[in-house]
Amino acid sequence: MRFSLNKYKIIAFYTIAFFFIIFNSWIIIKEENLLFNLFPIALIVFLAMFFALDKVLLFSVFLVPFSVPLKTFVPGLEFNIDLPTEPIFVGILFIFILKQLQDRYFDTKLLKHPVSIALYIYLFWKFVTVFTSTMPIVSLKAFIASLWFIVPFYFLISQLFKKDKKKIYNFLWLYIIPFIIIIIYTLIKHSARGFTQSTANFIVNPFYNDHTSYGAVLAMFIPVLIGFVFSKDLKKYVRGWSFVVLVLFIVALIFSYTRAAWVSMLVGLGVYVILKLKIKLKYILTVAVVMLGLFFAFQEQIFMSLSGNRQDSSTDFSEHIKSISNITTDASNLERINRWNCAVRMFEEKPIFGWGPGTYQFNYAPFQFSYEKTIVSTNAGDYGNAHSEYLGELSESGLLGMLSFTALIIIIVVTGVRSYQRAKSKLIKTLSMSLLVGLITYLAHAFLNNFLDIDKVAVPFWGFVAALVIIDLYINKEEEKQCVENKEQ
Repeated sequence: MRFSLNKYKIIAFYTIAFFFIIFNSWIIIKEENLLFNLFPIALIVFLAMFFALDKVLLFSVFLVPFSVPLKTFVPGLEFNIDLPTEPIFVGILFIFILKQLQDRYFDTKLLKHPVSIALYIYLFWKFVTVFTSTMPIVSLKAFIASLWFIVPFYFLISQLFKKDKKKIYNFLWLYIIPFIIIIIYTLIKHSARGFTQSTANFIVNPFYNDHTSYGAVLAMFIPVLIGFVFSKDLKKYVRGWSFVVLVLFIVALIFSYTRAAWVSMLVGLGVYVILKLKIKLKYILTVAVVMLGLFFAFQEQIFMSLSGNRQDSSTDFSEHIKSISNITTDASNLERINRWNCAVRMFEEKPIFGWGPGTYQFNYAPFQFSYEKTIVSTNAGDYGNAHSEYLGELSESGLLGMLSFTALIIIIVVTGVRSYQRAKSKLIKTLSMSLLVGLITYLAHAFLNNFLDIDKVAVPFWGFVAALVIIDLYINKEEEKQCVENKEQ
């Protein structure tokens, strides 16, 4: 992960430093935009990428919960980027490419892992649809953005996990600790407004776009914290501290009023029970088929029952839970259905290549039907996304895009299950389960929202995947080897 010092780096260092001094002196004299005063910090981070890329990578994880959209500081921009994280991710991606051109070596086992292979196929097809996109520039930016999340937090960070499994815990805490600060800040602001449901959506600004992405991250980390609490191999003070943080996260999740996150926690709990009870796949599939059959057999009665539910979102938790199934009057639910229908209609028009990565929000307007619009719909259709990772892929990258994404998800889950089942030590078994259930919460949430294009969710998501792959590839095999050696002795 470290680059060896050589004359090229020394020359680059002094060249950049020289031009920076000249440029910054000119800025000071001219009294231009004060944002340029951040350049010294940016320069330090950029140079650190050459000499300590591993530390910059972990430091960037710490910064993610604090990242803020550029438009917060400069309203009216036609583009947006999260500061300070996304420029750092771009730099890491750039350094990675340079390193590969120089060294021409990477972990071959990781490169050949089924998750990696599925990822290549998914990215390849996404790249193809950039060229067939209705908005090529937008799609190219969306594709590159996916790379600056996947390369650092799947490929690169996996090498840190490979060298030392403690780095997995470091990664998790480097996200959790700053997130604690954001949670406390949010709860204090929310308490001043009486913890009302109507203010939950914007109270998380500017650090999170809305309460749904905030809730999604909370749901991902709650299983991890539960794992820490029940890991007897961890030190007592770590377990005690984890319990305190867990309570804080649960309180934050409740007051986020994020129904999708609440539902995703139930799905995660279901997966946990299935794995702990070792229920066989054939029984799970049998139950799924029976339930699906019952749904189609009684779908008319089910929809009549749902149409009778007119409970809207509410500060009252019991009413808010009841509103989850309201598809008659709840604006949030109806708008989500509107977006889903638009995604399907977009797919029907361009079923093979789709409309191009990142273009849904610019193209869905004409596909809205007047009778499906809600009070939160826009006539221009210029706000938001498909509210589903899966339907988003379907509309933007066509059928192959959705199938490749779904295949990737299935392989990730299979890898997580295998990592858990093959783990020898209780510590790694608990860690594997925690990471897997954390991922499951988001994969369930992904039916209702899509956040893999924002750093708040993408960083923990790909970090969790990388950890499970490394456990599957190396850590479990090392433990098996140790067990064999101990038996022989």
